[in-house]
Amino acid sequence: MNHPNRMRTAMAGGLALLAMVAIFAAPAAAQMGDAAAAVEPAAVAALDQMGAYLRTLKAYQVEAVTSREDVLENGLKAQYSNVTTILVRMPDRLFAETNGDRQQRQYYYNGKEFTLYARRLTYYATVAAPATVKELAATVDEKYGIEIPLVDLFLWGADGVSSAGITAAVDLGASSIDGVTCSHYAFRQEGLDWQIWIQKGEFPLPKRLVLTTTTDEARPQFEAKYTWNLAPSFNDAAFTFDPPADAKKIVFAEAAAAAGN
Repeated sequence: MNHPNRMRTAMAGGLALLAMVAIFAAPAAAQMGDAAAAVEPAAVAALDQMGAYLRTLKAYQVEAVTSREDVLENGLKAQYSNVTTILVRMPDRLFAETNGDRQQRQYYYNGKEFTLYARRLTYYATVAAPATVKELAATVDEKYGIEIPLVDLFLWGADGVSSAGITAAVDLGASSIDGVTCSHYAFRQEGLDWQIWIQKGEFPLPKRLVLTTTTDEARPQFEAKYTWNLAPSFNDAAFTFDPPADAKKIVFAEAAAAAGN
C-alpha cells in the first residue's frame, strides 16, 4: 500500500502534501547579525500562541483544501488538488479521509488499532497501535513510512522543537480568509519561504498556508485552506474501520525492510 504524500517533504523539498509548517523540522544553524534583525519577535510569538491554543483543543474537525505543484523533468509544472478531512478526539481517537487527483485514503484509529484503507484499490491493513494520537503519528511514520494527514497539528509548538531555523519573519497585517479576519505572516528558512494566516481573536487557528520551495528555480508551491469545526458531532464508531464486503486485507510493509529491497 502506498503511503500518502508527505507535507514535511514538501516543506523540505517542495514535493509533498498535507500537514503544516517546517518550524518543526530540524532547525538550521542559527544565523546572526543582519539575519537575526530580520526576524520580528511578534511574528514568531504569534506561532507560539497558535501552537499553545491548538494543544488545548480536545475535539475538533478540520477540512483542508490543498493544491501542490510538481516540477516535471522537462521543467513544466503540474498542479494537483486534494481535500482532506480529519476528526480528532484527544488523546486517543482519530479519523481522516483524503480525496485527491491521485488517491483516496481513509485512516482509522480507536486507541487500540490503526487501519489504512485505500478506497479506490479496496485494500486495507490494520496494526496494533499505541495509546495516543501523538504516539501513533510517530510510530506509523517511523515503522511503516506512513504520515497521518495534518499530523503537525499535534506537534505545533510541542516540547523539543525550535524556531531557530527561521531567518526572516514579518507581520504583513490584517487579511480576510472566507470572511474571517486574520493576521498574515511571512517567514523564511533554509530552502523555504512560507506564509500563514492566523485567525484573530480568542481562537488563533491557522486558516491558510502557502509554502514556496526556494531550492528549485521553478519555485513550486503548496497551498492549503483550513475550515475548522470546534464542536463536531460523532460517536466511537467513527474511529473504527468496518470493512466493506469487497475490501481485501493486506499487511503493511515495514519501512526498513522496504528500503532494503
